[in-house]
Amino acid sequence: MTCNFSAPVRINDQVRPALFTHDEVIVLFHEFGHGLHHLLTRVEDIDISGMHSVEWDAVELPSQFMENFCWEWDVVSGMSQHVDTGAALPKDLFDKMLQAKNFRSGMLMLRQIEFALFDMHLHYDFKSDGDKTVLQLLDEIRKEVAVIVPPAFNRFPNSFGHIFAGGYSAGYYSYKWAEVLSADAYSMFEETAENAVVNPKTGSRFLEQILAVGGSRPAMESFVAFRGREPELDALLRHNGMETG
Repeated sequence: MTCNFSAPVRINDQVRPALFTHDEVIVLFHEFGHGLHHLLTRVEDIDISGMHSVEWDAVELPSQFMENFCWEWDVVSGMSQHVDTGAALPKDLFDKMLQAKNFRSGMLMLRQIEFALFDMHLHYDFKSDGDKTVLQLLDEIRKEVAVIVPPAFNRFPNSFGHIFAGGYSAGYYSYKWAEVLSADAYSMFEETAENAVVNPKTGSRFLEQILAVGGSRPAMESFVAFRGREPELDALLRHNGMETG
């Protein structure tokens, strides 16, 4: 788990408290989601409890799900204040953060789709002894999805560590797929909200059908048991500012 947060700072004889950026708060909520996955498991076999044996493209569901709360005014306003004055976070500043959140989100999504398609084709149907080079494969994918194409001298595959040394070979798509799952799961809390986005019944259902079962059954079965249907893209698009409603 990532816990390398800003530490308190000593200035002469005074110690300033640790001050988290909003990005660090998001990381804290993210890692707490992983922690909940383990802490709230009801599976006694360790090999399939918590995160263990959960499919790679679904293991980030609880963690990315928790990130959504960091963009709720009722949540952020209740846990933040000025370090010196104690004044609450201004609502207009939070609104500006929301506006900045989705800046270029479409471009960033296309970038991940480009990487995912390149990774999948490279491991699925690319032939190293064929008449197409790795760069030519990437160029074909960029022509399909990219808006801005890097210059010809760019050698991105040479530094794509995720799929060569990072354990994501043929699995880079899981980054975006986990976002689909987490956004759609969170949308159920939005739909059933009582206080902010909190609903005890929906929370209990998330516990019972996602967190508690771990890897004891296929992740898709767990998602459908919670959401009542298979995943849909609408919530992800809306959370990224690409769809209203």
